[in-house]
Amino acid sequence: MRSALATLAGTMPRARLRRPDGWTLSTLLIAGVLSLPILVIFAHVFIPASEVWLHLRQTVLQDYVVNSLVLMLGVGVGVLLIGVPTAWLVSMCDFPGRRIFEWALLLPLAMPAYIIAYTYTGMLDFAGPVQMQIRDLTGWGYGDYWFPEIRSLPGAIAMLTLVLYPYVYLLSRAAFLEQSICVLEVSRTLGSSPWAGFRRVALPLARPAIITGLTLALMETLADYGTVEYFGIPTFTTGIFRTWFGLGDPGAAAQLAALMMTFVLVLIVLERYSRRRARFHHTSARYSRLPRYRLKGWARTGALVACLLPIVLGFLVPSTQLFQWAMKTTHMWMQPQFLGLVWNSVSLAAIAAVLAVFLSLIMAYGKRLGPSRTTNAAVRVASMGYAIPGTVIAVGIMLPFAWIDNTVDSFMREAFGISTGLILSGTLVALVFAYCVRFLAVSLNTIDAGLAKIKPSMDDAARSLGSGPRTVLRRVHMPIMRGSILTALLLVFVDVLKELPATLILRPFNFNTLAVRAFELASDERLADSASAALAIVLVGIIPVILISRTISRSRPGHDTPA
Repeated sequence: MRSALATLAGTMPRARLRRPDGWTLSTLLIAGVLSLPILVIFAHVFIPASEVWLHLRQTVLQDYVVNSLVLMLGVGVGVLLIGVPTAWLVSMCDFPGRRIFEWALLLPLAMPAYIIAYTYTGMLDFAGPVQMQIRDLTGWGYGDYWFPEIRSLPGAIAMLTLVLYPYVYLLSRAAFLEQSICVLEVSRTLGSSPWAGFRRVALPLARPAIITGLTLALMETLADYGTVEYFGIPTFTTGIFRTWFGLGDPGAAAQLAALMMTFVLVLIVLERYSRRRARFHHTSARYSRLPRYRLKGWARTGALVACLLPIVLGFLVPSTQLFQWAMKTTHMWMQPQFLGLVWNSVSLAAIAAVLAVFLSLIMAYGKRLGPSRTTNAAVRVASMGYAIPGTVIAVGIMLPFAWIDNTVDSFMREAFGISTGLILSGTLVALVFAYCVRFLAVSLNTIDAGLAKIKPSMDDAARSLGSGPRTVLRRVHMPIMRGSILTALLLVFVDVLKELPATLILRPFNFNTLAVRAFELASDERLADSASAALAIVLVGIIPVILISRTISRSRPGHDTPA
């Protein structure tokens, strides 16, 4: 039997193994390099615990876990309560101001969480204008009245909810706009009221998108450093920072980061599980303008308040406060140091954005030319960085870079008697690398979506005329998806401009950015002086918000012109 099988195998033609080309190898190489910080963090799980780790486990680890979980639970409930109803109202109902609310509800996305925390602290603290006005009107003194403490865990939940609900709103609205008109029409002809149609039809159909938005908001909550540090709340991100720089134990910080990574992985698994179990498909390709419910009376007033309140609290109030502070501290704008901060931030964000888009182009095009399980898995691993907090990525980069620097320095000292010093760690190279790891997914998804819209027949036509893959990409694909490339550049640019924890850990000595300077001044209770840097970040952040809003409005096939 065995000899017969051998004979049969010998007569069958061997399957031709496809030799990986340069694009596939480049894709795998980029994915391998970008996944290095994640692998380094996980490797520390198997290292024996140090005394610092044992001390953390006995004293503050429980606080880190409990506070992080409570923060995620509170923010999760908050973003769902704001994001889903507002998305439904502007997508399916008709009331005054709806068209303005469609894009205005995204504005808080331009406001970093730590900046909104500074502004509300300045307004609501005991020495702030709100409490001073209460004391002036009533004549009360300290301790005569109750006022909510903004620097607390509920305060942090409120701040993060106000700036993170747009993730749920964004994806929920896109899901509501994409729902088939047939399904909604059937529910209405069966007598469903607006509330019943929302609860029984629209909400289950949009559930995967809502869960994805919720997962993004929770990941951002877990990654936040500026808000929880400013409010003095011990969480994983603050614990990693203090363990590294306060206790001087990178190994224990990495083990803490590995524990935090398990939270992120649980969120990723839940998001994937949700999408696997809940798939909905349209039974018709017919799309038409959705007949919106025309709200009247109290329903109209309620919709107005529900949509206006998040915009006022999440964008208008903090922006107005920042502008007032900035006008009072114009000397901060005039200083040469401020121009230096702007230059550092803009140049760093531009370099990181160009590099991230360049790497994304290679990976997306490599996946298009040679689709396989290996390539797809490599691209997926490389895009995991967006789910990893900046603090964790910084720890994962510092450890191998410090080892490389020490190894090279020791070799050069022994061989040539010279010291090379720091080549990678503590330089802009490490910082740009961290930005690429963290934000590659933003550019990769945008470019991949743009590339997917180009028919493969165009590749074949160009190749039949003698053009190589590089020429096809440069002369055919890149001009067609110019808009996707520009959007990817802009999104990464703004994300880098707002990034705080990785910049705090990896920046070179005496190198500052707008985000770091705003955090430093606010931490020193110089809230008004920090307004100029904070306002500059917010103003730049509005640009991608407008782009995203326009993209969503055009996302639905057919027509969705307003009624």
